[in-house]
Amino acid sequence: MAKQLCSGRTYKIVLGSLLALFLMGASVDWYVSIPADAKATYVGRESCARCHEAEQKSWHGSDHDRAMEIATDESVLGDFKDATFTRLGLDTRFFRKGKQFYVNAEGPDGKLQDFEIKYTFGVRPLQQYMIEFPDGRVQVLRVSWDTEKNEWFYVAPPDEQDQRLEPGDPLHWTGLAQNWNTMCAECHSTNLQKNYDLATNTYHTTFSEIDVSCETCHGPGSLHVELAESNSLFWDRHHGYGLTTLKGGTPNQQIETCAPCHSRRSPIHPGHTRSEHFADAFDPSLIREGLYHDDGQILDEVYVYGSFLQSKMYSKDVRCTDCHNPHSLELKFKGNQLCTQCHLPGKYDSPTHHHHTDAKATQCVECHMPSKTYMEIDGRRDHSLRIPRPDLTVELGTPNACNNCHTKPEESPAWAAEHIRKWYGDRRPDDPHFARAIAAARAGTPEGLELIASLLEKQSAPDIIRATAIELLGNYGSPKSDRLCRQYIDDRNPLVRTAALRTISDQSLTSSLQEIFPLLNDKIRLVRITAARRLAALPPGAISPEYRDAYELALNEYQNSQTTVLDRASAHLNLATLARVRGNATAAQKSLENAIRLEPYLSGVRDMLAQILVESRGNPERIRELREQEAELLKRDFELMPENIRPLYRRGMLLYLLERGDEAREVFQQACQLAPESFDNWLALALICEKQHRWQQAVKALQQMQQLRPNDPAIRGIAERIQQAKAEK
Repeated sequence: MAKQLCSGRTYKIVLGSLLALFLMGASVDWYVSIPADAKATYVGRESCARCHEAEQKSWHGSDHDRAMEIATDESVLGDFKDATFTRLGLDTRFFRKGKQFYVNAEGPDGKLQDFEIKYTFGVRPLQQYMIEFPDGRVQVLRVSWDTEKNEWFYVAPPDEQDQRLEPGDPLHWTGLAQNWNTMCAECHSTNLQKNYDLATNTYHTTFSEIDVSCETCHGPGSLHVELAESNSLFWDRHHGYGLTTLKGGTPNQQIETCAPCHSRRSPIHPGHTRSEHFADAFDPSLIREGLYHDDGQILDEVYVYGSFLQSKMYSKDVRCTDCHNPHSLELKFKGNQLCTQCHLPGKYDSPTHHHHTDAKATQCVECHMPSKTYMEIDGRRDHSLRIPRPDLTVELGTPNACNNCHTKPEESPAWAAEHIRKWYGDRRPDDPHFARAIAAARAGTPEGLELIASLLEKQSAPDIIRATAIELLGNYGSPKSDRLCRQYIDDRNPLVRTAALRTISDQSLTSSLQEIFPLLNDKIRLVRITAARRLAALPPGAISPEYRDAYELALNEYQNSQTTVLDRASAHLNLATLARVRGNATAAQKSLENAIRLEPYLSGVRDMLAQILVESRGNPERIRELREQEAELLKRDFELMPENIRPLYRRGMLLYLLERGDEAREVFQQACQLAPESFDNWLALALICEKQHRWQQAVKALQQMQQLRPNDPAIRGIAERIQQAKAEK
């Protein structure tokens, strides 16, 4: 018995000693950590696969795995057996030379020539092919391979379906819109470094791995591998597991890991890591006209993120991997089982809910995630997961899921809306719908301002919708719209804060400085640089001394944000605008010359350069040349977009400055006919007619102006001058 007690005590002593040693080791391991400033580097998928074989096997063959590949017998799916595709009289021929794949196509000089296919792009439902040029430019052919029908087809721009694109057009396959380096590469390869050289207009683009591999989502893995292979507890007090937190983090952490490639956005900071806030590296597009319908449904290619932010799923903390396998990218379940993970099947997967019997019509996604086809054959579902609203189709002309299937003449949107009303009652769960406010504000109607104000009062409105609503206040420029902007300058959401900063008028900006200055220290980069950009137009002395350092830092961040896209004219336009408001005409001129060199077909750049040259007493011949060129570009713009009156107005002003008065008058007459509600059009016409002594026509223009703005002082001024001129004559 004594021996047993002794043995028990010995066991406890040994166990206690081991526990003490373990705790001591753990403490040492905790203290002796990887330095806090250590930077992880890319190690490649092979390092990951050693421990994560199942995940690597699931990823293999996925759309991410095959996002981009070297053109080989295994990767190329298209017919290169001397196959010819003809469109609008132009032949494109695909063939081989030994092991290499070639295409005979119209080159940048307009001549047919042979190009070697270096890369494949994507795998389903289409595969595209890419050619590398000596300047490092990689261009994507528009003639592509349909992997389901096994045939060649042409990916036309949405508004150029029946037009032949000429070389020199940015939409031609050799143009900027089809340039892989700036338009595609960042989301199809791992650790992409664009390496653009402005002086030579060349690229030296590199990547760690050609496709979307492990470290695209999880971040560079060197620290993770170091921890895994060390004799430690596999956890570090500075770096955790050495990877971006995805599985156990917040839903937003995961969503923002996917967002850089599944969103319509502009980069604002190089070297983005997935652990940063999305708006630290990107400026996401809001629910803007041309991208989304008034009710937020997808219109142009917007890549999911902006849609999902509108959804109730997002507000309820649903994340991407609740539906998608993160490695294979396949849906986790087939059919309605995917939705009934959360939504009770007895209530929702039932005729009492969907009121249909057809197998396709009973699928949740057909009603709540209608698809739209892009790139001719690529159907993508709307991730706003909305309730069908045929009544809004009747009211606003927005599409609805019901009439995607019900297309007979008698099955109108009104017919569908009546069925919805009979099944579910008069009131819809998402009423009052924000679409009415968005539509009215886009049109700039007086009621739009009131609707926007009511929308902003709704606490349940998605943040991206609130930000969009604030941005639309810019269509008003009234004291009330400015008051609303000021109210949301310090909003909890960075997109809303940014929209308020961008939209507030210059006049209200100067009276809101004490509210804006703190945003120079905002934790989100997008907010900081927007605040700095708006404040840049102020005299240097207007910046409060306590915020001057923050202002300079944020302004420097803004300038650096433009360096991420120096191969685009827009960056140089932004830098020119900044240089101009800061009084640096030389820098502004240089940036505008760069913009013209890079994208000579853009309108607006020459006009701005001409204005700067006028202000600095530049060469009159150069000024006239720029204005003549700009006038022709604006003529082209209006012919391409006759529904947009702005190019017509701008062209009329240029013709007036060029002393081509009769042409300018004719242009403004056309503008007034097309947009009779525009005060500015009538004002320009009245001024030209006054100068040409066309008194009767000038008076008619003044009468129209009087109806639009009864008390505008410009009307009285022009009328008095006309009366005086008549009297003198």
